[in-house]
Amino acid sequence: MTSRITGKTKLIGLLGTPISHSLSPTMHNAAFTRLGLDYVYLAFEIGNQSLPDVLKGLRALNVRGFNVTMPNKTLVCKYLDKLSPAAELAGAVNTVVNDGGILTGHITDGIGYMRGLKEANIDIIGKKMTIAGSGGAATAICIQAALDGVSEISIFNKKDEFYYRAEKTAIDITSKTNCKVKIYDIDDLDQLREEISGSCIFTNATSVGMKPLEGETVIPDPTMLHSDLVVSDIIYIPKKTRLLEMAEEQGCRTINGLAMMLWQGAKAFEIWTGEEMPVDEMNKLLF
Repeated sequence: MTSRITGKTKLIGLLGTPISHSLSPTMHNAAFTRLGLDYVYLAFEIGNQSLPDVLKGLRALNVRGFNVTMPNKTLVCKYLDKLSPAAELAGAVNTVVNDGGILTGHITDGIGYMRGLKEANIDIIGKKMTIAGSGGAATAICIQAALDGVSEISIFNKKDEFYYRAEKTAIDITSKTNCKVKIYDIDDLDQLREEISGSCIFTNATSVGMKPLEGETVIPDPTMLHSDLVVSDIIYIPKKTRLLEMAEEQGCRTINGLAMMLWQGAKAFEIWTGEEMPVDEMNKLLF
């Protein structure tokens, strides 16, 4: 990689924690090399506390853009100049582009999630989804699923700040689309079982299952998962979380977060460079 770095090389970064496991630097740098683009992509271990200062520095350095991941997707919004319509509705950002000092936030997670299902020949249009989590990624998934035609979404989350924000999101989605959205306490296991029983897909959009929660799952009882259910996890390291292992044991079809990561990254790549990512080659690289 160093042989292609020049005095004109543009920097793109990834801000989050934990971050050392991320495949985004591998994917984006390979795509830059493949297309002969003078960019480099680096990961930075950044949490909420240092995020404001980091953003000031990135703006001053005139970086071309950056990705934002947990735990920064929501907080970053208050430090940006503009938000795309989808990011404004979601209240979260995973992609930022810098145009002459103007930082604009986008959210590509939902696009990546739905495209990943499509590429795996999983059809949830006109059907019901149950999802665990109401953070930035979960919200983006719910918004895009509703826009694409999912008929009903049941959101489960702990009763924290994200839960109450998700109540507003549920109202917004229900009023602006043909999708009915309800939110429940994830500790209500009877309700969780009932909602999953009527769903075609259950998605984990929390960090439960990745470090430091590797080996844990949001589903305490595997019998909640029926054999006709698709079980997805937005986590991609480990490639097979405990949730996905449980789902396979119950005869469910499963999909991890690699496809979502690939397709959300492809959209971000296009936002920064104006070029289409060579997705087929990146797919071979990652899978």
